[in-house]
Amino acid sequence: MINTQVINDVLRIQINRPEKKNALIPSMYLALAEAIEGAAACEAKVVLIEGAQGVFTSGNDVSEFAQSTNKEEINETYSFMLALLHCPLPVVAKVEGLAIGIGTTLLLHCDFVLAHKNTKFAMPFINLGLVPEYASSYIIPRMSGHLLAAELLMLGEVFTAEKALSAGLINSIHDSDLEKATQTLLSKLRNKPVDALKQTKALLKNDMPNIKAHIDEELKWFVKAMQTEAAKEAFSAFIEKRPVDTQKFK
Repeated sequence: MINTQVINDVLRIQINRPEKKNALIPSMYLALAEAIEGAAACEAKVVLIEGAQGVFTSGNDVSEFAQSTNKEEINETYSFMLALLHCPLPVVAKVEGLAIGIGTTLLLHCDFVLAHKNTKFAMPFINLGLVPEYASSYIIPRMSGHLLAAELLMLGEVFTAEKALSAGLINSIHDSDLEKATQTLLSKLRNKPVDALKQTKALLKNDMPNIKAHIDEELKWFVKAMQTEAAKEAFSAFIEKRPVDTQKFK
């Protein structure tokens, strides 16, 4: 479900579970972590993350997430996100179709994000009785301002590529030229001095200790939130395909 191959010094990591809109499960997070951690060893100069068949990812497979042990799901996801956070190589995300939940969150830890104009983004954790994840509540206010961060994280609504661009979540918006634009960017990066590229990224990521500390703080709240009646009701409603009983959100 995670395909990897090195082509022209680029490690291409493809999320490939199209029958579930590339929804992620624990084993996929582990495969993503292993691929990113092994990028330098396979002599890649750049990492590309993309989704199969025109969809980036619909986020966590909620049915699997609700049925798996919390520890398993969180440990595998945490391993992936730390691998992404610490990746010394430039990471490019090619985003189209859906970028829901962690599909948007992970973009905060990429170096370049190119998106199709019809992509739907969302960080709907609030709607599941949960809190933001993986430093999104740290990075987005500093990048986009408090008001826009509050809108994205406290409402949890779907938003457009145009809003993602205005929030600083993506570099550019594309149509049928998305693949061509991605290849052009990858070519530019491959032709840069490797050591200087890594050192420049390291300098840009000089706030990493604070980001890591915030990730751990968010995670504490996230684990607590998963045990609340609000979260249990939201997950049950999703699985049972019924409206949420908002009385249980009080």
